[in-house]
Amino acid sequence: MIKSKHPMSRRHVISSLAAVSSALALPMPAWATGKMGGKMRGLTRKGIHELSGSKIDLHIGDGRFATGGRSGHAIAVNGSVPGPLIRLKEGQDVTLSVHNMLAEDSSIHWHGLLLPFQFDGVPGISFPGIKPGARFDVPYLPRQSGTYWWHSHSGLQEQMGHYGPLIIDPAGPDPVQYDREHIILLSEFTPMHPHQIMKKLKVSEGYFSQQKTAAFDDYEFSGEERRMWGQMRMMPTDIADVSAPTYTYLINGHGPDDGLELPYKPGERVRLRIINGSAMTFFNIRLPGLPMTVVQADGVNVQPVEVDELQIGVAETYDVIVQPTENGSFALAAESMDRSGMAQASLTSQPGQKAAFPALRDPPLLSMTDMGHGGMVEGGHGGHGGAGMDHSKMDHSKMDHGAAKSQAMDPSNMDHSGHNMGAKDPGPAIGDDAMAGHDMGAMGSMAMRDTSMLPDTVKVGPGIDMVAMGPQDRTGYPGLGLDNVPHRVLNYRMLKSVEMDHDKREPDREMELHLTGNMERYMWSLDGQKFSAVGDDPIRFGYNERVRVKLVNDTMMAHPIHLHGMFFEIVNGQGHYQPKKHTVIVQPGSSATFEVTTDEPGDWAFHCHLLYHMHAGMMQTVSVAFPKDA
Repeated sequence: MIKSKHPMSRRHVISSLAAVSSALALPMPAWATGKMGGKMRGLTRKGIHELSGSKIDLHIGDGRFATGGRSGHAIAVNGSVPGPLIRLKEGQDVTLSVHNMLAEDSSIHWHGLLLPFQFDGVPGISFPGIKPGARFDVPYLPRQSGTYWWHSHSGLQEQMGHYGPLIIDPAGPDPVQYDREHIILLSEFTPMHPHQIMKKLKVSEGYFSQQKTAAFDDYEFSGEERRMWGQMRMMPTDIADVSAPTYTYLINGHGPDDGLELPYKPGERVRLRIINGSAMTFFNIRLPGLPMTVVQADGVNVQPVEVDELQIGVAETYDVIVQPTENGSFALAAESMDRSGMAQASLTSQPGQKAAFPALRDPPLLSMTDMGHGGMVEGGHGGHGGAGMDHSKMDHSKMDHGAAKSQAMDPSNMDHSGHNMGAKDPGPAIGDDAMAGHDMGAMGSMAMRDTSMLPDTVKVGPGIDMVAMGPQDRTGYPGLGLDNVPHRVLNYRMLKSVEMDHDKREPDREMELHLTGNMERYMWSLDGQKFSAVGDDPIRFGYNERVRVKLVNDTMMAHPIHLHGMFFEIVNGQGHYQPKKHTVIVQPGSSATFEVTTDEPGDWAFHCHLLYHMHAGMMQTVSVAFPKDA
């Protein structure tokens, strides 16, 4: 539960900076010497060991990681990947001491934690970073409880293993009753250095999408459809920037070949604390034959809702309760959104018994809705991963395919008469009559650079190659490929806060931010502006302001957008029961809206949590004014 606090004055912030340690000569802990081969050059441990108490030391160092016959350089914390579980108690003071034993700067961001901004751990925004051989102390008094995590915010270290889970137990009885818990920390491993990955993405954004062309060839597209996608320089299978086989997907540092087992006894209520600590991967989570009851989202309790599958975006957390009643073994299948690979663990009552895992499903396909064509129905290609367009029923004779252009569109040539620009919900399935008023040429190029449709706040340039024509709120969408599966799937509109918020203020103002990019050049930005720690004008909020923020995704990729330092409420139709989160997925070509009370003063990061998108520039600083000094 998140508790309120008294506002911090600027004087308090200045005095608290004295707690920050400068560069020190650090002694080597026992686990980092001898058997580890010096400065953590040996093989790192897998799995999660727990740290608690009033003083917690975290040592960041080099190591090597191996799974499934692959090995490569890693950045380990206290000798393991993932790093240790930090377990705290609401209301009890702790000092988190971060020791940097690398030959480069490092940092730790406490993802989802409410704490003074100067301890948030983002170099260039809230502090200068931790130099090699230096220690950084974080005095922390937890005023919340729930499931969270921590990770580096320096360069691309997060991809290399610099992350771990964090749990804050409530001060009183936990309102979520359970007999046993397991942490499910999802991530990826690759022996390729992340800077090499970034370089290859800049040279060719489709470099790692090996299934993209193959999957495209497997489906029965007409020549006209193929030409349309070609004119947009895109493919409907362009789902993930990096995927298997470049990645091996992990649960708690264990690959599928490691046979990770999670024990249970029949009849127990088992709490699974699911954390997506990956760099780039959305996961679809299911335990075939065992329903999940979602009880918490991003560390905040929600009204229980039973589902059979859920999609978790990068940086999100979900706590679920499962209750197997008999002996056996259940497959915990975490399938990547593009269905190129799977992280695996067996929930088992019998040690050594591995569950039977489902096969990878057919890759999903993007649709016109994902291009930002608001009048189209949710989903993908009819019959392949979504309830989208049924091209077999479309009268192609009424469409001008020759009008599509790879250049920026001339707005005067666009036929807007058939588009419902203000619709709040997806339209009906598209057939002959519905399509008759549309110019296929405009549809084929509608995702291109018609920048006249953007507000003046968006900086137009080569970093924008797509503009959503009719972005709709898709908070009721379960995620790509999950809209036509034959079982229950979670979506944001199913989330309701536990307590009714009677005192919620109406927004003092509204603002609109666009998620922008050029996929071919691998350029990513907010409002067309690439982040720079120097000279950027931040997004400014007054202290204790109530702001409604509409995020418009002008790209054909889903973006998990994370706000540091504060929780917001997703506007999902639940009125005074809107759920609080710190990360929201904005679906391709769509919008999502949240409301936030800006009562945490200081400078905070606001960014896409796809690591290479953030590194390419999809981040800005949010600056919340301080109250007047007391």
